Amino acid sequence: SVTKMSSSDDKLSQVVANHYNQLEEKGLNARKESRIYYLRNFNNWIKSVTIADIIKRIRDDKGSNCAINVLDIGCGKGGDLLKYKKANITHLICADIAETSVRQCEGRYNEMKTNRRQPNYNESPIFTAEFIAADCTREVLKDKYKQRDIDLVSIQFSFHYCFESLSQTRRMIENASHSLRDGGIFIGTTTDSQEIIKRLRASGTNSFGNSVYNIKFDDKYIDSNYKIPIFGAQYDFHLEGVVDCPEFLVYFPVFEEICKEFDLKLVYRKNFGQLFDENKDKRENTQLMNIMDALEVYSNQTKNSLVGDSDNDYKHVKQEFESRSDDQRRQLGTLSQSEWEVISIYTAFCFRKEGSHKEPTNKREKT
Repeated sequence: SVTKMSSSDDKLSQVVANHYNQLEEKGLNARKESRIYYLRNFNNWIKSVTIADIIKRIRDDKGSNCAINVLDIGCGKGGDLLKYKKANITHLICADIAETSVRQCEGRYNEMKTNRRQPNYNESPIFTAEFIAADCTREVLKDKYKQRDIDLVSIQFSFHYCFESLSQTRRMIENASHSLRDGGIFIGTTTDSQEIIKRLRASGTNSFGNSVYNIKFDDKYIDSNYKIPIFGAQYDFHLEGVVDCPEFLVYFPVFEEICKEFDLKLVYRKNFGQLFDENKDKRENTQLMNIMDALEVYSNQTKNSLVGDSDNDYKHVKQEFESRSDDQRRQLGTLSQSEWEVISIYTAFCFRKEGSHKEPTNKREKT
């Protein structure tokens, strides 16, 4: 059952909650017709390989048959449930500000449990789960779920909402850290504020984007010569058919400093381009990319029916394709330039919980 969110008079939090509560559940066919079908699948692939890698690290650390407990903050409608099922975790706590989304997430989980009862179903038992509707930037989360040591906290594509204020950022990080065991991992994906500000300045106006996305700031930032506050730097992010909601810039140096207060040590910060380069040639990840339709196929047969709006969207792949000999010209996996411009504003992060008097067990990775 869903634990309900406490009342809050904060208008912007309610805007965010209402936005996600009102999003329609779309079927696979509708998603395939979307202009950002491959972009969404690519982002989902990034999450899949990241979560799988971290779960493997946890098992290497704790033992192959260990229990793994996960806290998913900003769980939405349960887009990562299958990833955790595949990872064979033990228990999942799902929390989100949008109560309707949490109910849909619980419904998906119950469907997964029901499917297990079908004849000839021989997979391992599905994880147990709890579902909580709460504003994780304002409410103390640990009081709402059964106490247990958490091995992994995941905040995917929603961390930026907490940077509305210092107090909200601290609360979100406290919620991530509180039940995380020593050596536990905190991962997430969020927007790259440096990249966003770079594009804003290059635009010379208060907005920038392309046919797929648009980011718009208040004129006051332009008038003040781009003096952007650390907290509360609000912008409106429009993504074709998916997001049209206020968000906040995440100033990463401050994020990292606050994490230190809660014994969270940075392991890595990587943009999606880096993650793609690191993972694209691993066999299991390549197979998953194909299964998930994470790249659009460019070939002689498909090049006149691609999702992009113009030839400019595919200059990069056309050049590569035409540089190959006829024998090599089978097909290439790609994304339109417009989609890549969206993907390249995202970054992934990973922190490790260190005990108060404990030496780090792993050296920080180079990024």
